[in-house]
Amino acid sequence: MPDFQPYIPASEKRPEFTLRALLLGSFFGIVFGAVTVYVGIKAGLTVAASIPISVLSISILRVFGRASILENNIVQTTGNAGQSIASGVIFTLPALIFLGYDLEYSRIFMLALVGGWLGVLFMIPLRRQLIVEEHGTLTYPEGTACADVLIAGDRGGSFASRIFLGLGLGGLYTLFQNDNLFAAWPGTPDYQPDLGAQHILKGAAIRADATPEYLGVGYIIGPRVAGIMFAGGCVSWLVLMPLIHFFGASIGHPVYPGTIPIDQMGPSQMWSTYIRPMGAGAVAAAGLITLIKTIPTIVGALTGGIRQMRGSKSGAPKVLRTEDDLPMSVVILGSVALVAIMFLFLEFKPVPGAFVGAWANLAAALLVVVFGFLFVTVSSRIVGIVGSSASPVSGMTIATLMATSAIFLLKGWTAPAFGALAITIGGAVCIAASNAGDTSQDLKTGYLIGATPRLQQLALMIGVCVSTVIIGVTLTAMNTAFQEFRTAAQPWDINATHDGVAVQPNAHLPERIPVQDAGKVTTQHAASEYIVLNALGSSELADGKYLYSPTSHRIEVQWIQGIGSEKAAAPQARLMATVINGILSQKLPWGLVLMGVFLVVAVELLGIRSLTFAVGAYLSIGTTLAIFVGGVVRWMVDRALAKVGEKPDESEISPGALYASGLIAAGGIVGLLGVAIKAYESLTGATVPIQFPHTFLYNSGVSVVMFAALAFSLFYFARKPLKK
Repeated sequence: MPDFQPYIPASEKRPEFTLRALLLGSFFGIVFGAVTVYVGIKAGLTVAASIPISVLSISILRVFGRASILENNIVQTTGNAGQSIASGVIFTLPALIFLGYDLEYSRIFMLALVGGWLGVLFMIPLRRQLIVEEHGTLTYPEGTACADVLIAGDRGGSFASRIFLGLGLGGLYTLFQNDNLFAAWPGTPDYQPDLGAQHILKGAAIRADATPEYLGVGYIIGPRVAGIMFAGGCVSWLVLMPLIHFFGASIGHPVYPGTIPIDQMGPSQMWSTYIRPMGAGAVAAAGLITLIKTIPTIVGALTGGIRQMRGSKSGAPKVLRTEDDLPMSVVILGSVALVAIMFLFLEFKPVPGAFVGAWANLAAALLVVVFGFLFVTVSSRIVGIVGSSASPVSGMTIATLMATSAIFLLKGWTAPAFGALAITIGGAVCIAASNAGDTSQDLKTGYLIGATPRLQQLALMIGVCVSTVIIGVTLTAMNTAFQEFRTAAQPWDINATHDGVAVQPNAHLPERIPVQDAGKVTTQHAASEYIVLNALGSSELADGKYLYSPTSHRIEVQWIQGIGSEKAAAPQARLMATVINGILSQKLPWGLVLMGVFLVVAVELLGIRSLTFAVGAYLSIGTTLAIFVGGVVRWMVDRALAKVGEKPDESEISPGALYASGLIAAGGIVGLLGVAIKAYESLTGATVPIQFPHTFLYNSGVSVVMFAALAFSLFYFARKPLKK
């Protein structure tokens, strides 16, 4: 074992697993779990929560008397579970919507719970090998930075004021900017180049979702990554979409997968119809390339894990507090219990239409555990080298889904319901891998400061239980809040056979349906007037849900789901649905998908991060442009600091990073308030009159000026030193 002495010696005991630490950590798990869902669904990115939680914990617990560093570590360990599980959930489970199924809270809760516990349990036997024995090899950058924060706080350093400042200003800005709250100015300034009668770049648009969370994310990921992501957005929105319009405008009929002529499409319609399949192909190819590049690391992780398991049989008994893990009996019995829970869930709560029998459900539960152990080992080792943000969890999940879907295809299970079963398996594995990566970072933090591993592992399990409660609530609320009902009248014979279109019973419609025409609510219809149709892979209708009226014999309304719309794109989940649907149905717009694949190949040959570029190509330019602004602010701060002889703002506990973390939290928390109000209005038909009346201030120019002011505040406070 390496000659290493933690900050708190093993012989010293301090308050650690206290009630106040668990309660505060559980509160942060709920808050940051919800914020991660909100930001991740919209931006396709997540940001580690351990450092902001540590900083806030140090400040809050001081109010109630001096807190032990080990107590603060339990707070961040418990709270960080919410962020890591939310990351795994949003990358996979929204794919159920794209496969034509409702988001059921019970399914989200159970899969998050099973996957989260798997990620913790499988890290128990791996901790000594990966965290202790390879201390000098695997650095776990986020875990090391978090330990630095905790040690500095124990010695008297103060960082919380900068986060609270970001929270305050970011929250105030969001109240006025958010379209679901005061809406004093447009939330998304939009510009389409126009020169008299000649519309330049038809099909293109320049817009920015001017939110504090995107600004903060862009600052933290830095100018290079933000720039590559924005480059992908520019290629999609300012090159490909104008090309599609230029060559397709003269075609008088719809071009598959579109259902209306290209000349009648706006930028958002063109993005959803043609760019998203390209982007899905690009993200899939980039994810697989990233996975292939990490094969040596994967092999090393597996062999190292096997060696550790063999060596643990004859190991000496642990006597030191800092070496006290939960026993292997907990791992074995816990794994058996999770297999049983997963089996019972699939048996008594099956995907409608996917009745495969008890043996198949047992095999599915075993697949979750087998793939879970494989990718928990891989994820933990990879994050030890490159950090959590660069871990190819999406690639691992794609591999799981491809293997599972291939098995289903061989068995002849090709109905859409089996796609939902595949995402059920892949979702649990993805959550386990995501949580294992962050669990490793937390255990590394504990190793450096001298925490008790057994207590951290218990705290992680508690954090998993608590955070899963809010994740499903947030996800379903966002889907409800951002949904739209648009006029889409067309003749339809419900008794005829329509390929890829099925009646969907028991769909959860609001009692009163606000139907929109040209962006304005024109009528409100009763849900009982309609039959819900679900289109998936149809040549007549774009994928999605529609409301058919038996009285008029027409499809009168298009029911646009909130998740998957431009406001909440969920790119990784869309990718998962594309992979599954492509294998099972063998019906995809392969021309568009392959264009995305070869675009990524070209980018990879240029030596650019293809996964970052692919995500940017998939997302709306409104998202990538706002993130790019944050990256530009980071570049300006680094240049300003270099001119006065200071180091660039690279540390995760720098003034700018802490202020940006506050902006992200503020945008997520206050944004969720708007989501809650919108969801309430959608479900009840009532109106909450909080929006300001639209005056001359309600224009894109004011929105740009206010966002620039927020960006300047980030530039200012990032250069202002922290108070010691």
